[in-house]
Amino acid sequence: MNQLTLSAPAKINLTLDILGARPDGYHEMEMVMQSVSLCDEVTLHLGFPGGVRAESGLRFLPNDKSNLAVAAALAFRRATGQTWKDLRISLTKRIPVCAGTAGGSSDAAAVLRGLNTLTGAGLSPQELASIGEEVGSDVPYCVLGGTALAQGRGETLSPLPPLPDCFLVLCKPRFSISTPALFRTWDKAKRHLRPDTRGVIAALERGDLVGLAQRMFNVFEAVLPPHQHRDIEGIKTTLLQAGALGAAMSGSGPTVFGLFSQESAARKAVAVLQEDYDEVYLTHPLPAHGASCQIPV
Repeated sequence: MNQLTLSAPAKINLTLDILGARPDGYHEMEMVMQSVSLCDEVTLHLGFPGGVRAESGLRFLPNDKSNLAVAAALAFRRATGQTWKDLRISLTKRIPVCAGTAGGSSDAAAVLRGLNTLTGAGLSPQELASIGEEVGSDVPYCVLGGTALAQGRGETLSPLPPLPDCFLVLCKPRFSISTPALFRTWDKAKRHLRPDTRGVIAALERGDLVGLAQRMFNVFEAVLPPHQHRDIEGIKTTLLQAGALGAAMSGSGPTVFGLFSQESAARKAVAVLQEDYDEVYLTHPLPAHGASCQIPV
C-alpha cells in the first residue's frame, strides 16, 4: 500500500465578476484568485481495501462520488486508464465547509496531485487541471494555486504576479448561501456594480498592495438578501476599523476577508471578530503549489 499526505489550501477571490449567462447554462466568469495558508490535510492510502471512498469524521460530508475528492480520484483513473480499485482518502478539514473558499475543490485538486505522484503517471499540472475541469469549476485553479486570473467557468487560467506580503483575516458568519440562488438573483438584476479587474491586475504588476485592496470587489455582494448583506457588511466594517486596507466576500460566500499590511492590526481584527464568530482565521498568501500551510490562530 502506498501512502501520501498533502496540503490543500483555501482560496479567496480578490475580485469576482460575472460577464453574462452562457448557452450551456453556466455563467462567464472573470476572477482574480489567491491561495491562502488555511489548509485541509489530505492523506491518500492507495491499495487500502474497500473501494474508492473518503473519510473525514464529519457526518454531513459524503464519502462517495458526491464528495469532490472521490470524484477527482475516479476522474483521474478514467483519464489515465489505470486499473487500481482501492483508495482511501482521509480528510482533515480545517477550511470552512460551504464557505466560498474552495475547500472541497482544493481537496479534489490535492487528490489529483497526489495520485499523479503515487502512480507515477507523470502528468503535467496543466493536464491535471484539465482532468479537474470535469470535477468542478474551481478545481483547475486549485491544482495550480498561487495568484491567477480565472475566466470562463474558472477553467481558463492565467498566472499573475504574486500578491505582495500581507496578512489575510477570514471570517465565516453562521449562515450558508445558495450559489444557484445568487446567480438567479444576479440574472434578474437590472444594474450591476463591477470590480476593477484590470486595475487589480495592474496593482499586482506594480506590487501596490493599497491600490489592489481598494479595488477588491465581489459582484455577489450586491445581490445578497438584505439580512445576509447586513452581516457581511458588518464584518467588513469591523475589518476596516481594525486597519484592513480592504475587505470583500469570497466566492459565493459567506466568508469575508480583510487584507492587512501589519500583523498586529490583523491579530486585533481576529480578536474582535472572535467575540461574535466561531470561524475566524489569520492567514497569509501562498504562491503556486510548493509552499507549506499552517493551522491559523
